[in-house]
Amino acid sequence: MSKKVLVIDDSPFVFKTVVKALEGTDYVVVDNALNGQMGLDKYDEHQPDVITLDVTMPIMDGLETAKHLFAKNPNVKIIMLSAMGDEALMSEARGIGINHFLMKPFKPDMLKEKLADILG
Repeated sequence: MSKKVLVIDDSPFVFKTVVKALEGTDYVVVDNALNGQMGLDKYDEHQPDVITLDVTMPIMDGLETAKHLFAKNPNVKIIMLSAMGDEALMSEARGIGINHFLMKPFKPDMLKEKLADILG
């Protein structure tokens, strides 16, 4: 059975990159949300197995979105995607409960490896 992936990212390029990276795998991208608020709604709608979450987005950023997601489900699986290798940002994300990170741009194999680590 396929594992559901929700992409919360305001970049159509990142969405397309994730979709392409997961073609022919056991993962299916169920939807894309362009901001954190939309992402919370899409999470409720799809109940994904894992979420790729951008840091910098309009309306609600990734860290705020993650706080809301963990409040809904303390076991939610999130991969934080960021173009910024900011240690302070990653430390704050870890404090919220995010333990998986990928730097943009990422290679498809890196995403697949991270998903396998998280979901087994």
